[in-house]
Amino acid sequence: MAGRRVADWRFPTPKQERAEETARNMARAAQARLPVDDTPPPMPAVGPADPMPDSYWESILTDPRAEATRPPPSYNPRRLADARREAIRFECLRCFRIVEVTVSDAIKLYGGQAPTKDVGRKLLEQGCQSRTGSRDDDGCWPDIVKS
Repeated sequence: MAGRRVADWRFPTPKQERAEETARNMARAAQARLPVDDTPPPMPAVGPADPMPDSYWESILTDPRAEATRPPPSYNPRRLADARREAIRFECLRCFRIVEVTVSDAIKLYGGQAPTKDVGRKLLEQGCQSRTGSRDDDGCWPDIVKS
């Protein structure tokens, strides 16, 4: 707890004395290396609220990688017209209920451009046995059964 002297806590430890001496030496060295007046002052840092310089935008627009085409979107829904089978089987991932419909009937009801996942959701609608109590979470989670 207390050292030999009553006021021991007021004096820095040897480690603290060395750290303070190092800080003083670094401050003296920094003052000795002042920049010469003919050097331009350093540019201030650009923050998120500052406008970007025109040279920045020019360099981005002249970059050859800017001409590259965009990759296709990762979400590419399958359409009913693209189905290769005669019938599509949908299963609910929550209650495991299965509904099967022929592709021709589904095209008559929902159109050939309808995404298959939306058709599955409509066919399984109002029949899910797993209820969470939340209006947003209730309902079936359709999945196409590959057979």
